[in-house]
Amino acid sequence: MQIKRVIYIFYYLRELDKAKFRKFLHAAKTNSNKSSIGIYFDIIYSSFKYNISILDYFYFRFFNLNKQERSKWAGTGYMYEYQLQMNPKGAREVLENKIKFLNRFTAFVNRDFADINQVTADSNILSQMLSNPSGRLVLKGSRGQVGKEVEVIKSIEYTPEKLIQKMKSKGYDLVEEYVVQHPALMELSPSGLNTVRIFTQLSSDKVDILGARLRVSVNSPVDNMAAGNLAAPVDIESGIVTGPGVYSDITKTDSSVHPITGQPIINFQIPFWHKVVEMVKEAATLCPENKSIGWDIAITAAGPELIEGNHNWCKLLWQLPVKQGLKSELEKYL
Repeated sequence: MQIKRVIYIFYYLRELDKAKFRKFLHAAKTNSNKSSIGIYFDIIYSSFKYNISILDYFYFRFFNLNKQERSKWAGTGYMYEYQLQMNPKGAREVLENKIKFLNRFTAFVNRDFADINQVTADSNILSQMLSNPSGRLVLKGSRGQVGKEVEVIKSIEYTPEKLIQKMKSKGYDLVEEYVVQHPALMELSPSGLNTVRIFTQLSSDKVDILGARLRVSVNSPVDNMAAGNLAAPVDIESGIVTGPGVYSDITKTDSSVHPITGQPIINFQIPFWHKVVEMVKEAATLCPENKSIGWDIAITAAGPELIEGNHNWCKLLWQLPVKQGLKSELEKYL
């Protein structure tokens, strides 16, 4: 195990966002009265002891936690190993590839979509998609992660030929009809599609829900926390937001109201909640080869629809909004 943790450390160092590290280090020193050297050693110790990454140390605010509190958090290394066991590499393709995902879960998808091969072979498909009521389309890389390789375009600016050229030049291999979100979510934050993330776990013959979060865009076309947006905890029974929106950036404060629109985040009622829960439970049974999935759901005026499913769902989105480590919730499934 220790050899594996050493390998992880080198991986974390290689992938480290150095500017973010310096920013978080300064914040940690200010909030803990620890020295830089003390924090460096504590990070290395914590990475080995608690199987966390370098940045996890800051995200989870380990600089202010005791050993018992630290042991409750599921970090990068732990999640990698857990999700690898629950969602084996050979089974993940349906979740990693957005095109295969849409084709598998088409019963829960109301928007039109097509891949680059389809639109190249028949430009009439794009003609129809360009005339959709929203006036917009979403271009994606089928294997893009955390909102990367996503671009929203205005239909009026493109012909089918021009759009195909753009997709090929930018490496987009999937085009989707833009999802117009429910008016209540539009009022909360109109800059991007605000989705619900629900974490499901297959256990024997039933689907357990590990948690639900509302992702709220902040002047952003995407709603991922990694892009600087908010996430708030949602009561599983009622679909009501129970706490403020939080950032993954430890230098930012929580938001009880949206920082741009001023709309309340706490007590926000997610529309069609019982249909949302019903849908993800049914979807989870259609993908039994993957036992632990983070589902992204859009809410429209007509009801919920699936956007995507994630085999490597985010530990930050799961734990930070409730301000506690939830590792024990996973250990009972091992």
